Formats: sequence, structure tokens, C-alpha cells
Amino acid sequence: MTLAALSLDLVYSAMAVYALAMVCYFVELAVGEVVVPAAAPVPAPVAAASGGSTITLAEPPVAVPAVPRGERWGRTAVSLTVLAFVLHAAGVVTRGLAAGRAPWGNMYEFAITATLAASGVLLLGLRSWRVRAVGAVVVPVLLLLLGLAVTVLYTDAEQLVPALQSYWLWIHVTAATLAAGGFTLGAAFTVLQMARSRAESRGRTPRWAVSLPASEQLERMAYRAHVFAFPVFTFAVMAGAIWAENAWGRYWGWDPKETWSFITWVFYAAALHARATAGWRGRGSGVLALLGFAALMFNLFGVNIWITGLHSYAGV
Repeated sequence: MTLAALSLDLVYSAMAVYALAMVCYFVELAVGEVVVPAAAPVPAPVAAASGGSTITLAEPPVAVPAVPRGERWGRTAVSLTVLAFVLHAAGVVTRGLAAGRAPWGNMYEFAITATLAASGVLLLGLRSWRVRAVGAVVVPVLLLLLGLAVTVLYTDAEQLVPALQSYWLWIHVTAATLAAGGFTLGAAFTVLQMARSRAESRGRTPRWAVSLPASEQLERMAYRAHVFAFPVFTFAVMAGAIWAENAWGRYWGWDPKETWSFITWVFYAAALHARATAGWRGRGSGVLALLGFAALMFNLFGVNIWITGLHSYAGV
């Protein structure tokens, strides 16, 4: 078996494990109500003498904390996500070894690398904030993008075209993939925040929302993810402009990829600015952030598939 074939098998294996993880995340949400165990037995009263009279002292019942019914499913989902990440990373590394270069010289390679970054950021987010419901949003997106990669975008491992043979490939694409991972996590928290806020406005908590934090806390998590990703994305755009000057003799030419990068940047800049404005907090800034994520996805995939430009030969 060649390294390229091994890489593809590892990516398929990662997709299978991601699919199992997705099912576990969904089951945790479906059975996420809190189960309160039966009260602990009350100890027998103890008699104590005081001034010739007897006083009966009863110890208070022992408090037993509520237990989320889907806890085991959630922990299994996280474990499966870790396993899928390892298989995914092995697939990216073996693809690079098969090509003898950085594994992001075409759309297929960039897709599997960007989704790997998103998976890694998801795991970091789960470790930091412990809101497993975000996996129910991110993992389906990873599966869809990987499915697109292996069915529509797949190409054999080949040498880079001359324009990509530069150290800026590492700088620009590394920043772009990290930003994409951060924006994916931010979009997931935004979706949960908007859904949770809608449930709160109706005055009841659906079963799937029991394990979620309040909408204000989810909004803060989304904001932190965006605050991390936005400057990284800004750096990626700037690095791409410098690379364009080296490769094509101009910093900016309104190529479709450059145009959509600018549109994405404007949406996220507006979302971060809107959060500082009282009237736009919550749903308003969330809608802008989701529009930014949609523009990002179209920039990463749609532009290369449907629009011809200077970036058509690669994923960056």
C-alpha cells in the first residue's frame, strides 16, 4: 500500500469515528434531562438529655447531587472525537509524506488540514469550557467537509505549481487553518447561544438545552473564539498579500479569493464591533458572525469550485 492510499484510508477511518462521535453527541442532547436520585435514607433520631428532659436530634438528610442522564454518552463522544483526531492527523501527515511537501498544495489537502485544525480547536474548547453540546454542531460540519473532500475535491499527490513553492505557503496556510478552526468553534457557540436564547424567551427549557449554560455565557464563549480567530485571520490575509506581491508582483488585485477574504473580514469585524454596542449584542452580533462563517466557507470551497481565478489551482 502506498502512503497516499494509506492516507486516504486513515481519513475514511477518521470519518467513521467522527460519525460515531456525532451520534453520541446527539444522544446526549436527546436524553440530556437531569435525573435526581432517590433521597438518601434519614438516620435514626438520637436522644440527648438536657436538664432532666430528653431532646430528640435528627440529622438532616444527605444531599445527593443531580446526575445528567447523558453523561456517559457525552464522555464517549469526546473520547471518540480524540480518536478521530488522531486518525485524522495521521492521514494528513502521511499525505504530506506521500507528496514530499506540506500537505496543503490543493483543495483536497487544504480541506483535510483545515478540518483537522477545526477538530483540534474543538478539543481545546471542550477541555477549557466543558460544553460538550458544541461537538454536536462542529462534528457534523467536519463530516460534511471531509465528505466533500474525499468525493469531489480528491486529487493525487503531486508536486506544487511554481507559484506555491515558497516559505509563505507554511505561514499563510497555517494562519488560515488556525483561523478557520477558531471561527468554526465560534460559529458553533453562536448557534447554541441563539437556540438557547430562543428557548429562554419562551420561558421553558427543552430537554436538549438542559446541559447548556445560559445564553449570556455561550455568547461570551463565542466572543472569545472570535477574538482568537479574527487577528489570526487578519494576519493570514496580510501574509497572503505579501506572498501575492512576491509571486504576481502586486499585493492586492481583487481576485475572487481576495475579494471573499475581504468580505469575510468585514463581517467578523462588524460582529466584534457590534458586540460592543448594546443594541446589537446577542442575536444581532450572532447573525453577523454566522454570515462571516458562511462567507468563510464559500471562500474556502465555493470560490475554488465555481469561480475561476488566480487561486483556482490551490486551496489558499
